[in-house]
Amino acid sequence: MNFQFTGSSAHSTPGKLDDVQFARRDYQHRARLAALDDPDRQQWLTLATHLPHGRSTLARHARLADPRRSRRTTELLIRQYYGRSRHWTAIRAALEAVLRTIDTTDQVARIATASTTVLLAALARTDSGQQQPLPARGGRSQRLADLAAATSSSHYLCGTGGMRYLDHRPFDAYGIPMVPLRMPTDAAGALCPSAQRATSLWALSTLGPQALAQHLVADIPALACG
Repeated sequence: MNFQFTGSSAHSTPGKLDDVQFARRDYQHRARLAALDDPDRQQWLTLATHLPHGRSTLARHARLADPRRSRRTTELLIRQYYGRSRHWTAIRAALEAVLRTIDTTDQVARIATASTTVLLAALARTDSGQQQPLPARGGRSQRLADLAAATSSSHYLCGTGGMRYLDHRPFDAYGIPMVPLRMPTDAAGALCPSAQRATSLWALSTLGPQALAQHLVADIPALACG
C-alpha cells in the first residue's frame, strides 16, 4: 500500500519497478499512518502478503494473502485516521480508486502502483491512465539512473541511506544531480519532521491537494539542499 511519495523530480511519472525482489520491511505492501492532530502517533497499515517463492519472490509475483480483509482494513484505517479532515473528499477519491484496484487484483505491485498514481493525479503531477513499461538496465544505481532519465527527471532526490551506497556515476552520465532529500518544514509545522516517516496522506489531509502541490513546488530548492 504504497501511499508514499516516490520518484525523483518535480516532473516525474510513476514507473513500474516490479522485477526486483520483494522486501517485507519496505513500503511495497504497507504505509505508516500518522494521526491528523498528532503526527508523532503512528501506526502501520500492512497488507498481509503471500510470497510464492519465499524471500526470492519478485515484487510482481507477490499476492495479497486475504484480499477481502486487506480491502476492509485499508478502508477502515484510512477513514479512522483521515475521515475528519476538511480535505476528506480528495482523500476518499484516492482511497476509492485503490479499493477498486483491490477488487480487481491480488497483485501487490499493481495495488502499490495504483496508490502512487492516484496521489500524483490528486496533485496534478500525472494522469491516471495506464503507465507504460520504462527501459532500465540491471544494477541498482544504473537502473535508477535509467528510470530517472526516462521520466525526464531534473534531479534524483535520494534518502540519506541511499546516498551512502548508490553510485553517482550513472546519474552523472545523464547530467542528473543526485542530491539528499530533506523534507521542508514551515512555521505552522505543515510538513513537520515527525511526518517524514508517514504516508503522504497525512500531508494531503493537512494541507489539501492544491496547497500541498504548491508547497512542494515552492520548496524544490529546499528538498534538494546539500
